[in-house]
Amino acid sequence: MHRPAKEPLLLPLFLKWAGGKLQLIEQFKNIFPRNFRNYYEPFIGSGAVFFYVKSKLKPNKVILSDTNDDLINCFVIVRDKPSELVESLLNHKKKHSREYYYAVRNIKSDSLDSVNRAARMIYLNKTCFNGLYRVNSKGQFNVPFGDYVNPSIFDKSILFQASQLLQGVHLQIMTFEKVLDFAGKGDFVYFDPPYIPVSKTSSFTGYSKSDFAVKEQKQLSKVFRTLDSRGCFVMLSNSDHVLTRELYRDYEKNTAIVRAKRLINSVGTRRGAINELVVTNYHIEKANIASVTSQ
Repeated sequence: MHRPAKEPLLLPLFLKWAGGKLQLIEQFKNIFPRNFRNYYEPFIGSGAVFFYVKSKLKPNKVILSDTNDDLINCFVIVRDKPSELVESLLNHKKKHSREYYYAVRNIKSDSLDSVNRAARMIYLNKTCFNGLYRVNSKGQFNVPFGDYVNPSIFDKSILFQASQLLQGVHLQIMTFEKVLDFAGKGDFVYFDPPYIPVSKTSSFTGYSKSDFAVKEQKQLSKVFRTLDSRGCFVMLSNSDHVLTRELYRDYEKNTAIVRAKRLINSVGTRRGAINELVVTNYHIEKANIASVTSQ
């Protein structure tokens, strides 16, 4: 029987992100709570989940946060100054080359004004190797040049669509546990932390100056439980790892497996579909998720 092709999900993503959730939205649709008040996302990444939730589920209030100040600044500028951002990105596009890439990479982001700082982040993100965002212990972006032919650095229409959806959204630089200062009964909190590495070569936690290690994973599980006790809807993504299952063993009945494509690996044959875990504190119909993954 011929299965009709699905319409591609169009979300205004202006950044690439390791572990970005665009590819999982079709599976997540059957997991998101349907009736909630406000939405909080403490690890924003590319914003794929936010853009879907904001456009389809219509939360009353949204707070997006992260410890990565360059990332938060980027979202603020897309929200508030998209036209100025486009002008700066056009300049990068005209000058793009290997030599120019490394010259821009060597600029300290905190030496730039907020618009040019955001443009620098988008430019490097779209022209670096594999779109990987990684910084060293000094907070310096250190991903090598991506040898692309005529890379698509930005799309003006996408930036303006993203700006529209970000109107009225609160953006803050803060650690994940600060969500406890805001979230209450009936609110929805989604956690997408740096994943527990499933192998020695699969750790991509260097998205900020501070590593996200076992200590932080354990603290996050405590925050998850506190939000549960308040009557929040809580959802978390992480790798299918023994530590994930141990930390959230009390929520085993609400743990589901989703299938994700691994796009970043130094060994090409190791790129492919892998299992990831989704943990919630509310009932989910796992059969609905399985029907999506099998398509």
